[in-house]
Amino acid sequence: MSPQNPDDQPFRHYTTKHRIVSWISQNLFDNVTYTVRRGLLKGMKRRGGTAWLPESVVAAEPTAEHSFWLKQNLADLVVYDIGAFHGLLTMFFARQAKQVISYEPNSKNRARLLENLRLNGIGNVVVRPFGAGAQVESVTMVASATMLGGASIDRDAVTGILNSNQPVIQEQISITTLDEDVREQALPAPGFIKIDVEGGELGVLQGGRNTLLTHHPPMFLEMHGETMNLKRKNVAAIVSCLNELGYSDIEHIETGKKIDSVNAAVAAEGHLYCR
Repeated sequence: MSPQNPDDQPFRHYTTKHRIVSWISQNLFDNVTYTVRRGLLKGMKRRGGTAWLPESVVAAEPTAEHSFWLKQNLADLVVYDIGAFHGLLTMFFARQAKQVISYEPNSKNRARLLENLRLNGIGNVVVRPFGAGAQVESVTMVASATMLGGASIDRDAVTGILNSNQPVIQEQISITTLDEDVREQALPAPGFIKIDVEGGELGVLQGGRNTLLTHHPPMFLEMHGETMNLKRKNVAAIVSCLNELGYSDIEHIETGKKIDSVNAAVAAEGHLYCR
């Protein structure tokens, strides 16, 4: 039997360090309220995580993502945070933006998001208790019990989580489409959209087609996939969809390269910025 292509092997999304930090956060500091000492939320209050450690202790170089957000001017914009987790970027957006619309379907993550908003007296955020996808439906969301930020409904991602030999949490959640939610709830037009939904990014674009064609907001998307080949496949499909929606100025945040249908594989890992 020929050896399996390494690019078809499951991709390791979280390092041992990530898992240790997550365990410490959940088991030692989950109910501790503190003032963030580093990063985008420096000076804000938060529960969970280890941002009470100063930058001098962490001694980490700013990531390309961190640098990207520091350069953005979101003043007077309505920002959509699709896949909000605990609200870390939601709170950062709320500092500048006119309003933030946050989508977080996982009940435990959403409870912490709402708690962090209350701790900071933030009143310009609307939290939607749904996932955003290609169609309205009810689905099962699966997450590793130690890495709730990786909760997903993507078939390949779910398979990877279930095969990881880690304790798993499953929850039935509701999915809406961006188009339907904007129409039914009379939500304001997006001026910027951030999408990080652990493999469901293409579905968000498909379900928001009319909104995106009408308003054409800049977008920030995180790329996902259970193997390198799936990552390449996913990013190629996303770039093709973006082109169909009129987005031709696409940049890979980590390398600064302009991305098109020919070199989409360059952006298989990292983030895309679509002007």
